[in-house]
Amino acid sequence: MRSTDMLTAAGAAAAGTTSSTASVTDLAGGVPAAAAGAGGNFPLGAALLAFAFANFVNILSIWLKEKRWDARKFLISSGVISSLSATVASLAVAVGQQEGADSSVFALVLVFAAVVMYDASGVRFHTGRQAALLNQIVSDLSPEHPIISTFRPLREFLGHSPFQVFAGALVGCTVSYLMGKSV
Repeated sequence: MRSTDMLTAAGAAAAGTTSSTASVTDLAGGVPAAAAGAGGNFPLGAALLAFAFANFVNILSIWLKEKRWDARKFLISSGVISSLSATVASLAVAVGQQEGADSSVFALVLVFAAVVMYDASGVRFHTGRQAALLNQIVSDLSPEHPIISTFRPLREFLGHSPFQVFAGALVGCTVSYLMGKSV
């Protein structure tokens, strides 16, 4: 239900009348206000499911590639699918389905998703490449160099390629779309 519909419904309830605009579903296609998942919070449930699915695919791909299971990699910040991109894309689609594409909340979530995906494929991806270069430079130093005794290698897998971000966004959009159609 859109926030304007909630205000109309609240005003109508206070006045003891019914309102035709206070429907249980939105105009975009029928995601009930009390949709299943995350205690009735459809956008949160869809986002969490997209996050879990993307991380499961990442763990599965590592297992297929390295022939070992490492559950700690469920929360790593790189993989074949960007789990954070899947999360924010799913959140944006779910909010769009529930609140409508013309709502302020959808605009806010869409901008948030764009910033997260830009950061994953741009800033963090290039920071990881710089870390790899710095690690290589330090490893080429002589063992007597003063920095060698205190240096810990930098994490190199920080971001995602644009393809991995796109794959994450596609997974997130698909999860929310399918969840919205099944509710």
